[in-house]
Amino acid sequence: ILEEFKGALTEQFVLQQLRVEKDAVYYWSAEGGRAEVDFLLQITGQPVAVEVKASENLQAKSLKIFHEKFQASRIVRTSMSDFRKESWIVNLPLYAINELDKLEL
Repeated sequence: ILEEFKGALTEQFVLQQLRVEKDAVYYWSAEGGRAEVDFLLQITGQPVAVEVKASENLQAKSLKIFHEKFQASRIVRTSMSDFRKESWIVNLPLYAINELDKLEL
């Protein structure tokens, strides 16, 4: 049963961690439903897009669309993978999501 709901449970975990520090957490969906970002929030006055992955799947098609559409500079993917900072995205391990405010994005 956990395998079937792994994605939803992981998103719920991340949302609970984000809500400890943030009053407002939002969701974004592109017109036509071709892309979505799990969570949008604000850190030090800047928008931050957060995509949640339940495993080590590091595809980020929706985040790439969001980044290109809004020229967003603060993009985070949280997953089971280790910390990695790339040119346009930061991968933050799931266990460290409560450290999001401390990241220099």
